Amino acid sequence: FQLYGYCYQDSNDIPDTLTTITELGSPLEMIQLLQTSWEDRFRICLSLVRLLHYLAHSPLGSVTLLDFRPRQFVIVDGELKVTDLDDASIEESSCTSNSDCFMEFPARNFTLPCSVEGRCQNMNEKRNLYNAYRFFFTYLLPHSAPSSLRPLLDKIVNATGNCNKHSSAKYFLFQCDCHVCPSPSVNSEFTQKCVKSANTKYRRVPEAFIPDENYRCWPSYHHKGCLLSVFDVSEAIEICDSYSQCKAFVLTNQTTWTGRQLVFFKMASNHIMPDPDKITYVKVTD
Repeated sequence: FQLYGYCYQDSNDIPDTLTTITELGSPLEMIQLLQTSWEDRFRICLSLVRLLHYLAHSPLGSVTLLDFRPRQFVIVDGELKVTDLDDASIEESSCTSNSDCFMEFPARNFTLPCSVEGRCQNMNEKRNLYNAYRFFFTYLLPHSAPSSLRPLLDKIVNATGNCNKHSSAKYFLFQCDCHVCPSPSVNSEFTQKCVKSANTKYRRVPEAFIPDENYRCWPSYHHKGCLLSVFDVSEAIEICDSYSQCKAFVLTNQTTWTGRQLVFFKMASNHIMPDPDKITYVKVTD
């Protein structure tokens, strides 16, 4: 969370009261988040992963947030940030045996190794990660995720929920960056999954746009039409083929924060207008 300034002052006879001035964020409402696009929810989860990685390797050592509930966070420019550090701790639990490294949660419990130095190994990081799983990942990541990414997301969510050896924030961040946010020049697994052939033929109409003929779909970036993000034309064709009412789609020159292109899907192509910034694809019917 961005700190703009602070000052010490006496307040109500309490010495050394600290007042902070921070950036303004929006309260976190889980129901509202579930109604947003999957990419926006993924962005929130990715920002949370970056926070987890920082907490695990901060200059003060490994930091745990003892109160990890959504009310401790806000959204700033589409990313999640923590606002309340009153319950942060840098103390790793001491131990004499593995049984002393017991973490108890409502749904399940974990026992971590006790190091030769007498400290529970990675307890702060594991506590943060499991709380992120039960309060955020399990709700925000699988819901309406792209079909090509669901096996990967299931693997990641299960790893964080099991707190196994591959469930560090660094591992999660690496998987997300490689498979969800590729550049066009990267030969990634995500790219290969998204480039698929289609049996349906489409006629390419350059510098053209269909102003009307909208239908609603979910999730959509436009409340009166079907505006979705795609990796390339092949994925747009795949999406259009999956909607019975889709007869055409329009590639715009706008992209999402991940670099995916925004595409309008249309229910007809009766009225096509010139537009130098768009390309229209019309389904060819026999």
